[in-house]
Amino acid sequence: MPPAGAELVSSAVPVEDAASSSGTRPKPPPPPGLPALAEVMGQVGDENFPVASRLLGRRVRASLSAIYGFARFVDDVGDESGGDRLALLDWIDGEVDRVCAGIEPGHPVTARLAAAARESTIPAEPLHRLVEANRRDQLVHSYETFEDLLGYCALSANPVGELVLHTFGAATPDRIELSDAICSGLQVTEHLQDIREDLARGRVYLHREDLERFSCEEADLRLLPSPERVRTLVAFEVARARKLLDRGAPLARRLRGRPALAIAAFVAGGRAALGAIERAGYAIAEAPPRPSWPVRLEAGVLTLRAALGG
Repeated sequence: MPPAGAELVSSAVPVEDAASSSGTRPKPPPPPGLPALAEVMGQVGDENFPVASRLLGRRVRASLSAIYGFARFVDDVGDESGGDRLALLDWIDGEVDRVCAGIEPGHPVTARLAAAARESTIPAEPLHRLVEANRRDQLVHSYETFEDLLGYCALSANPVGELVLHTFGAATPDRIELSDAICSGLQVTEHLQDIREDLARGRVYLHREDLERFSCEEADLRLLPSPERVRTLVAFEVARARKLLDRGAPLARRLRGRPALAIAAFVAGGRAALGAIERAGYAIAEAPPRPSWPVRLEAGVLTLRAALGG
């Protein structure tokens, strides 16, 4: 569940390698081509769905900010790096192993993650999945079916929600299942907002099965204004994303206090974004449709009321 307005925290203090009897291991120097900490965290305000919300306490905000920073860091390498992206992703994967082994990592972004790992139990497996999603982006540029796309979401989005639950101390299997639905819904929503941006990167997340269902081709997605068949396709995908968010929304009732409010805010952010796509007539424009703050607030109130059973 990705972030805006996250509070920045300082880099981690060097961590002693508990697995080594000979003392601390030297941290590996980061290879060229990795984005800097300031570059990564400077994008916080551009995200649609805030993770490190002011609804949460300082410690939790700092941990979520570190998790967000890592996810953004990996995405930036997978999307923007001019170097050997697969080699850089392999290096980041090694950083995950170092963080989870208590060994000082070599980049400020992963040092922040190490600090969060000391505060909360953060497992390695969801972090490795985030790296694997970006490896897949280098090799796979479109998907055949919606189920295939959900398989990608299980790598690219669902791990973030699982990490959020670990930070809350609430990562039970039933809650993770609901979180997966929310995160997949948010990922599909983001794909719908960013169709033109993804096309520029050579990626198409509107899968082939539905393109064929609505008699669309990839070239149709570039047309301005969007033809009726494209808008009908986007409307169909909006309904799918909304169903995923609705399926996961009961997660807010499984939590208490500020975490429950934060989850309701994630769901509300996704619903508001889908509403913006709907109000734009499901057209693919040069600039992606974004909800206004009044619309977000209204969605938040409605979602919170439903979460509280009102």
